[in-house]
Amino acid sequence: MKTALITHADCLNHITPTGHPEQVARLTHVLHALEPLDLNRVTAPMAADDDLLRIHPKSHIDALRDALPVEDTVAIDSDTHLSSGSLDAAYRAAGGTLRAVDMVLGGEAPNAFVAVRPPGHHAETETPMGFCLFGNVALGAKHALDYHGLKRVAVLDFDVHHGNGTQDLLWDEKRALTITSQQMPLWPGTGNADETGAYDNVINVPLPPESDGAHMRAVYAEKVFPALRAFKPDLILVSAGFDAHRADPLAQLNWDTEDFAWLGREICALAQTICQGRVVSVLEGGYDLSALAASAKAFVEQLCEAAK
Repeated sequence: MKTALITHADCLNHITPTGHPEQVARLTHVLHALEPLDLNRVTAPMAADDDLLRIHPKSHIDALRDALPVEDTVAIDSDTHLSSGSLDAAYRAAGGTLRAVDMVLGGEAPNAFVAVRPPGHHAETETPMGFCLFGNVALGAKHALDYHGLKRVAVLDFDVHHGNGTQDLLWDEKRALTITSQQMPLWPGTGNADETGAYDNVINVPLPPESDGAHMRAVYAEKVFPALRAFKPDLILVSAGFDAHRADPLAQLNWDTEDFAWLGREICALAQTICQGRVVSVLEGGYDLSALAASAKAFVEQLCEAAK
């Protein structure tokens, strides 16, 4: 079987203002970089409101729908914008994550990469923020637990910014272990090591500015991977942000493309030992277009290698 690549053209219709870092070109660059790879290409469905209600109240969905502009863009906050196509894109991003979980748990694919936008790991229970509207990865985790009946799932978030939304959405979910590494200090200002969840089910791994991939690898080997092994999840979901790359304009970590390949390789190897290789990865950040494309390709190549 092949790695599943799940995406949809609707995700290109989420328009942000000129000069905004979370732009349409992010997804086009990623998809172009993945074109040479032998992937099972799948169209992302739209999530249903009943799916989204697993993590967001109806008021959150209604507020987004009410704010949707007919033309141009509207700012929800200083970072997060809506255009007329944004909500369809967000429903595809959430639905693509659900489809990936279904495929991997149903034996249709050994692992999956969901190439969608807007990203999701900053969207809190009732607050869209940080370019994010719905909590895609948290939704995938709840879907795996509640719909598929898994006993334990893990979320691993290596985006350079803290996944405050995923942390918020899964804070009280003792069946889910959320592990996030992030540059500290950096926006959004959350993600300190003492933020541990309602059931010690959250592990935050702050990384200092200007630290490099060698430092990250050591920390992951010492803290992150042992915690995953001890938890023994039935599925690993990955918030795959590529903005820790040294070329990224929004942060100050110094990872290289090979560091993302290393992460993909190590995550897949660990998954083989604890959860039958089942990994679902969802695109988050990455704002230097060339670095994003190269890093995403390097990561997905490791998913493909593990799928053989």
